[in-house]
Amino acid sequence: MKHNKEIKISYWAAHLTTIVSVTLVLIIIGIIALITVSAAIETRRLKERLQVNVVMADSVGNKGAEALAGELAGSPFALSVEVVTKEAALANWKKDTGEDLESLFGVNPLSPEVSFTVKADHASPVALKKIETQLKGKPGVEAVALPDSTMVENMNRNIETFTIILGAIALVMIVISFVLINNTVHLAVYARRFTIHTMQLVGATNGFIRRPFILNNMLSGLISGLVASGVMAAALMAAPTGGFTDVASYISWEVFGIVAAGMVGAGLLLCGVAAYMATTRYLRQDYEELFK
Repeated sequence: MKHNKEIKISYWAAHLTTIVSVTLVLIIIGIIALITVSAAIETRRLKERLQVNVVMADSVGNKGAEALAGELAGSPFALSVEVVTKEAALANWKKDTGEDLESLFGVNPLSPEVSFTVKADHASPVALKKIETQLKGKPGVEAVALPDSTMVENMNRNIETFTIILGAIALVMIVISFVLINNTVHLAVYARRFTIHTMQLVGATNGFIRRPFILNNMLSGLISGLVASGVMAAALMAAPTGGFTDVASYISWEVFGIVAAGMVGAGLLLCGVAAYMATTRYLRQDYEELFK
């Protein structure tokens, strides 16, 4: 029992710095991933709220509007389609302005309309212009009112800039952690360099010698990934009590699960590769170089 306790203390003493540094890196990477996902979800929502209004000629009547609505429902760019009849348009006008146009003019002067929201992939200014051109070429269409998509485009640009900045920070942290892991493994291998050389002399393969170092460091990566995931999960659960009640609508637990799995995988990969590179360096050295 005493021997096992000493092994555990030795492992934690050797790998605690690695675990802490990699955990911090993975938390930053996880935050970047969640920000990117939530930003993409919100941007998609905003795009799919953009509404195009098609004013029909009075001569085609409600039937013409309904025919166009049916055509748009089967189009690749329309998400949801609604017909606003002459009567509904008049009622909406009266509700919004308080004016009774039919009493004023003696007839209903408003035309039927077809309103539809566009799919996110067709919400760019260029795509909307193509939709406008296509609709204006249809018989019975009097005018097409496009939404302002510049706000969504500006949001996209800001999110991309923010993500690049966070990505640069994460890259710096990854490099720092990689150096720390490399130094940790370097010291561990250095302390056993003569044992390793003896193992080589008796025929041990490089893979056999490398294996325990890589597995120990991959265990550190696994622990780091689990700790980072736990910290972020706790933060998400505490978000509503902290006033961030909308977090759940942007980040589902399914999405978080994917990000958490990615963090664990990144921890395993980062620590495993660093250990492989550090051990390979010593395995290639000659006997004389072991004394340096």
